[in-house]
Amino acid sequence: MHDSSKNGGTTRRAFMAATAALGVAAATPAAADASSTRRHQKPAKGLRIDAHHHFVPPGYVERGGPLPVFRTWSVQRSLEDMDRAEVDASVLSVTTPVLQVLAEDGNMMSRQLIRRCNDFGAQLVADHPGRFGLFAAIPLTDVEGSLREIEYAFDTLKADGIGLFTSYGNQWLGNAAFDPVFAELNRRKAVVYTHPVAPPWGSAIPQVNIALIEYGTDTTRAIASMIFAGASQRYPDVKMIFSHGGGTIPFLVRRFIREAAGNPALATLLPGGFMPELNRFYFDVAQIPSRPALAALREIAPASRMLFGTDFPYLTAAEHVTGIEQSGLFDTWERRAIDANIASLLPRLAESVAR
Repeated sequence: MHDSSKNGGTTRRAFMAATAALGVAAATPAAADASSTRRHQKPAKGLRIDAHHHFVPPGYVERGGPLPVFRTWSVQRSLEDMDRAEVDASVLSVTTPVLQVLAEDGNMMSRQLIRRCNDFGAQLVADHPGRFGLFAAIPLTDVEGSLREIEYAFDTLKADGIGLFTSYGNQWLGNAAFDPVFAELNRRKAVVYTHPVAPPWGSAIPQVNIALIEYGTDTTRAIASMIFAGASQRYPDVKMIFSHGGGTIPFLVRRFIREAAGNPALATLLPGGFMPELNRFYFDVAQIPSRPALAALREIAPASRMLFGTDFPYLTAAEHVTGIEQSGLFDTWERRAIDANIASLLPRLAESVAR
């Protein structure tokens, strides 16, 4: 279990942080033989950080917030779920639909609610040192409001990164309207976590939850928008994280590769093709702890670009730890890497965990 004490875990935590800074998990030799290869060494327990963990700020549910599972959210439930699966820390983010709707309005109510969400998230980080990080929200369609909130989030709250949705109305992340915001994020070399939303036209199959099909699809739209609109090249220092294994990207990647090579305009824009741009991104494994989905993701992304994520409170951390292990797709070293990769993106959080 996670050692929540700040004294007994100091040595282990310092060791984990030093190795996590390299983006890999800690390891100790299984034998004294100096000629032992990495495969003959026994990995030690390394960092496990959840990159996709939701929280519910006060007043969020009352505004018509998410599914009923959010009505029972509490910070204690978050910590208990983390401890059951030996998750050292989780990066907090708000989810749909309240901020999505207000952000699309681009009004002062959006700015005010987002500020309250970010303040509450930052307070959770302060109240539980080493257990939480924060992806701060911004009202992306409100450029002035977004720039102000980015400054506040990083300079005052010391947030770990920024949380965006994959689309806002009929605009996806590569849209030129968002260029001033991405330029500032690029200047700050920011980590940007994204969460999918439902498109404005709703579900094509009203009998099922709109998230089942549309969330994965909207993630794909956002990735395609970033690459084919040239945003991934314009803002190379923004470290983009896409949820749920990249949505449907693994199943459409061949089409995108052919389009990038065969369309003259895109061939000029993407002289290296589609894959070098896709390889700039990171993908969390939230909601895909099964062999078929993980196998598809592994075909387009190495373990070094995968991040442990849970989508708590919708699923548990234990489900993901078990699912990744039972998939049989990753050796112990790769599993440790998936658990710890985000530490190299968020050094402040890694250092906080190590204290």
